Amino acid sequence: MAQHTSDHGYLLDNRQSEAGIRFGALSELFDPVTFRHVDQLGIGPGMRCWEIGAGGPSVPRGLAERVGPDGAVVATDIDVSWTEGIAGGVIEVLEHDVAADPPPGGGFDLVHARLVLVHVADRAEALRRMVGALRPGGVLLLEDADPGLQPLLCPDESGPEQRLANRLRSGFRSLMAGRGADLEYGRTLPRLLRESGLDDVRADAYFPITSPACTVLEAATVRQIRGRLVAAGLATDEEIDRHLEHVETGRLDLATAPMISAWGRRPRQP
Repeated sequence: MAQHTSDHGYLLDNRQSEAGIRFGALSELFDPVTFRHVDQLGIGPGMRCWEIGAGGPSVPRGLAERVGPDGAVVATDIDVSWTEGIAGGVIEVLEHDVAADPPPGGGFDLVHARLVLVHVADRAEALRRMVGALRPGGVLLLEDADPGLQPLLCPDESGPEQRLANRLRSGFRSLMAGRGADLEYGRTLPRLLRESGLDDVRADAYFPITSPACTVLEAATVRQIRGRLVAAGLATDEEIDRHLEHVETGRLDLATAPMISAWGRRPRQP
């Protein structure tokens, strides 16, 4: 989840202390969705998987359980500080930039990236490399956010606490856009997969409207970017403190941007 962009790189740096908290919350929110797709796609014993922008350890470990001792999972990121401890057995961890470095060799039955490409400056090149790494019949599963489809942190904007939350979320989106993030990327995934020559392209979308993990994710995210919000004039320290107090009550119905999951299969050779 830490692929560099233009400007000064990924807004949510893996090396910040809040990153581990964010990875845990994202895992709780989205792992069930990811593995529902992985299982429906038939990923199982003996297969080779490439997990891109792995961030935390949960997805590589889940893939390793499915491919078993005769399979392989290659987990890559530009910053492997949160995944290097899981290397061993069928899991290989590599420092790697998906848009600049050659794909790991050997070909893959599954290539997966979650909440990665929206942050990558050269998304088209990264996608080309992912498709090229597929074995015939292999599947590319991309999952990315589309804040433009649902931009609010509090869809039920029922009072001043919710209005403040939504204003800070708007500031967060501004910071992301300033670093090259495409806030409408998720919706383009089905078309991009078809244009890349993949077959049987399908997609769906998911976002929670309220969850304890949303509360944890929001608090960690705001703490991680508060200095940038203040420096850009998007919020004051007092407003951020007030928002964090509101979040910690657990009484705000906090949502995430929709995560679009899209998948397609490389044609089998005749």
